Amino acid sequence: MANSNVAFGLKPINTAGSTPATQGTNAYFIASNASAIFQGSPVKCVNAGEIAIATATGDTVAFIGVFAGCEYVSSVTGKKVFSNTWPGTGADTNFDIIGRVYDNPMQRFVIATDATFTNVATARAAIFESSQFNGGNAGNTTTGNSTASLDVATLDSSNLSLPLKIVGFQPDVDNEDYAAAGLSVIVMFNNHALLQADSEAAIS
Repeated sequence: MANSNVAFGLKPINTAGSTPATQGTNAYFIASNASAIFQGSPVKCVNAGEIAIATATGDTVAFIGVFAGCEYVSSVTGKKVFSNTWPGTGADTNFDIIGRVYDNPMQRFVIATDATFTNVATARAAIFESSQFNGGNAGNTTTGNSTASLDVATLDSSNLSLPLKIVGFQPDVDNEDYAAAGLSVIVMFNNHALLQADSEAAIS
């Protein structure tokens, strides 16, 4: 039976080593002219000391983590807004825009695949391989949720410059069809910005 998953971006679960995961977030600045960022979107560091959403594929950059939500002062009402998405406009530029990010380098996330692995054996062989995003910068403007997924076609066993490392599969009776898209894959970031000498530089 086909999986029930639709692309939902990255959802935090636990941390490497099975230590307790508080799923805590930390605050980072967002530019008032930054592109929209959705809950579950991968975010990167930019030169102005701010965060920004990934590109469609994720490119070869280090990521600071996954976007959880933000707060800003509305340019229309003058009131504080708490939202699961940064809409890209609407903030009073006299006040900071603060994004909350799951930024633990050891955080593990669940993401849906964009295509089939064909069978169980092929899927298991993909564990410890790297991959890009499909639609890493995409999201649903109604729900505010990311629609990023894992790009199965880009799996690579040796290219550590790719953003994601597959470390397992999440048990889920509604999403265990290995011959269909939407399989729940557990991933970590290959290159975390907090562990890099230059958090904004490309990874080669």
